[in-house]
Amino acid sequence: MRANPAGNITLFVLDPVDKEQRGALAARLMALPGSDVEQVGFVCPPLQGGMARMEMAGGEFCGNASRAFGMLTARERGGLSQVRVEVSGCEHPVTVDVDWAAGTAQTQMPLPRSVRRETVDGCPCVLVDLGGIAHLVAEDIAPGLDFFRRSEPLLAGIPGLDAYGVIFLDSQKGTMTPLVKVPDAGSLVWEGSCGSGSLAAALAQSQSAPDGPFVRDYIQPAGVVQAAVVRRDQRVTAAYIGGAASVDQPAAIPLSSLQ
Repeated sequence: MRANPAGNITLFVLDPVDKEQRGALAARLMALPGSDVEQVGFVCPPLQGGMARMEMAGGEFCGNASRAFGMLTARERGGLSQVRVEVSGCEHPVTVDVDWAAGTAQTQMPLPRSVRRETVDGCPCVLVDLGGIAHLVAEDIAPGLDFFRRSEPLLAGIPGLDAYGVIFLDSQKGTMTPLVKVPDAGSLVWEGSCGSGSLAAALAQSQSAPDGPFVRDYIQPAGVVQAAVVRRDQRVTAAYIGGAASVDQPAAIPLSSLQ
């Protein structure tokens, strides 16, 4: 099942696949000729009381995949406007709200474990640890693999991560370019959009914001993601991402094509 949450093309594998085989299978699916898939999720039996469960190839949390999986679950349940689904990298089910008329989906996001200032090669950045995935928000630094490599020791040294990335944010234009690595899946991808990266950008930019909602639209290479952070008494009490999403009809992929 192919999904398009704000250009972050996601493929959901509906048949059961053992965890130890998922990374290699995801790599083959992403490498198929003509594939525009940036990430792969695997549908599994629920474990936490949610309506359905999805686990990413590397066991990471992905906000855009969560939005799309919520939309898929809502469609399969007869077109619901709200569902509770389980996703890897999050210890509790998340709520996904679907607006079918607008073609959008919004998902609840995990609260950050930490948000702190860091410096990489003299460049001030903000490191956002969402638990399972972390992003270094680098404002007004040109997107580049070299900067990612220089930042990687800082990111890879955080315990308990399944994925990490650098979010190159243009603070004047409101544009961002995400580069995300999932070690267990063997992937390093310039993503069309990144949900958790959008939230990381909002968390970084709202550090000195007053209490209440902080909402920003982040324009990314293939789509726009809206991130919202709610603060009370200088603490983050809620977080969401939303935006355009769609789910295609399932298509069979012959096993012979994956050999």
